[in-house]
Amino acid sequence: MSRGKVAVLGTGLMGAPMAANLLAAGFEVTVWNRSKEKAGSLASRGAGLAGTPARAVADADTVIVMLSSGPVCEEVLFGEHDAAAAMRKGAMLIVMSSIGMEEAQSLAAKAGAIGLRWLDAPVSGGTPAAAAGTLSIMVGGEIDDVRKANPVLSAMGRVVHIGPAGTGALAKLVNQLLVASTIVAVSEALLMAEKGGADPAKVREALLGGFAFSRILELHGQRIISANFEPGGPAKYQVKDTKAALEVAEKLDLDLPVLRLADELFSSLVDHGGGDLDHSALFLELKRRNGVLPAGSALRN
Repeated sequence: MSRGKVAVLGTGLMGAPMAANLLAAGFEVTVWNRSKEKAGSLASRGAGLAGTPARAVADADTVIVMLSSGPVCEEVLFGEHDAAAAMRKGAMLIVMSSIGMEEAQSLAAKAGAIGLRWLDAPVSGGTPAAAAGTLSIMVGGEIDDVRKANPVLSAMGRVVHIGPAGTGALAKLVNQLLVASTIVAVSEALLMAEKGGADPAKVREALLGGFAFSRILELHGQRIISANFEPGGPAKYQVKDTKAALEVAEKLDLDLPVLRLADELFSSLVDHGGGDLDHSALFLELKRRNGVLPAGSALRN
């Protein structure tokens, strides 16, 4: 028996496994994606495939949006596709994309104006957590709406209500500030180890047992050592988030030099051809700057 109807708009690296977990939890799921082939694999698991966002959301109790950016969410929900207008009054609109705080507040106001419930609920944990259903979900919105949406959200991870609309998006920017700066630190540390003649793999193994332990060192440190930069979180999206975090910092009159440096380094990675690589490829940007870029690298000097 279905636990409710859920529409998922965006079935890329994150949206597809999230939709799969909703299906496994007993929800009736309809999906839409710009590239139809990315949604097709979900059909074999029981998902319905919609040709347009409006058709996907028409009968849904809950609509989950997992698209690439705030402007894309705006376009699909209230612009060219106008999917929000096709939702039934009182339905729950949950934007789980990483978007700016002001973007979330603007979308929340537009949703409320047409009788929709709203939550901004971005996630952390990357593709492994999306597949395992163990995402950290940071939620902004009214507490009653969080309670109502909890069965859906809990099927994808651990839910923490941060505060009113926009604060979920803010929490994700805080998360991305930490992720970006830690990737920079781990990349610098492993490059120093390598250049100094130590085995980076052994250095990482030692550090994992001490105070320097982090998930970034554990997971992205291994990516760096294995030179595996297939995207889990593409660098171009990391730049989107660091720039959004800088905008918030500016509005709050905060001087955050580490965030500025991380943004500059990731922007340079993208500018030199690494935008579609995993954000752990920041290691390659440091190698480029130090004149030790490996042969066959995707980056341009």
